[in-house]
Amino acid sequence: MSVLDDIVAGVREDLAARKARTSVVDLRAMIADTDAARDPMPAFRAPGLSVISEVKRRSPSKGDLADIPDPAALATAYAAGGADAISVLTEERRFNGSLADLYAVRAAVATPILRKDFIVSEYQLLEARAGGADLALLIVAALDDATLADLYTTAIGLGLTVLVEVHDEDEVERALAIGTDLLGVNARNLKTLEVDPDAFGRLVTLVPDDVVKVAESGIGGVADAERYAALGADVVLVGEALVKDGDPTAAVAALRAVGREDS
Repeated sequence: MSVLDDIVAGVREDLAARKARTSVVDLRAMIADTDAARDPMPAFRAPGLSVISEVKRRSPSKGDLADIPDPAALATAYAAGGADAISVLTEERRFNGSLADLYAVRAAVATPILRKDFIVSEYQLLEARAGGADLALLIVAALDDATLADLYTTAIGLGLTVLVEVHDEDEVERALAIGTDLLGVNARNLKTLEVDPDAFGRLVTLVPDDVVKVAESGIGGVADAERYAALGADVVLVGEALVKDGDPTAAVAALRAVGREDS
């Protein structure tokens, strides 16, 4: 069993427990009382490098990263730095996240929010929208073609913007086949946890110009952001470097300055 398979198995167990507590009817009622989803795409398509700043306590590859007792305060710092979106990890077992983090961040900022999790069910998309998320992550490696297409269509129908994540050439082809306009290349292969620093540069050449390209993993600071921007990234998604930084507001602002120095 790969690392990804093990993570998804745990996600399905936790999902079953949540389904037993909260019905689909209840989630849809919550959605009806939730503000319309915010659209991050105009910012992502604007000149310069956009930044998705992540609320991330731990990871399977690195272990504990940061103690984040107040995710809302961290999100507020990200927003003050100009973050174009804020990613909130909600997976419990490997990342120590929760839906409570999503609710806390939504209550604190007006910035578009990404629910980052291993989404395998329509129920999780309903949870995302009920919690005020504006974007949802779909990981191609975790889904078969039919499920990927169904979840993508469902997410769009809920008003969510979908970040479709890929790791290799085959997954790029599968992502483009469903019509995604926001594609993330994760340098870390979630099946093995190995990092391929050349993945973005190799895969970005397969992606049409009109698709917004997001570089994920391995972004330690401005130098890495500049490298990805030079390769064609429109957006960087940064977690570890920001949660470890003593001044996340300044760190986000420095990343966003890439490509904007002369504008």
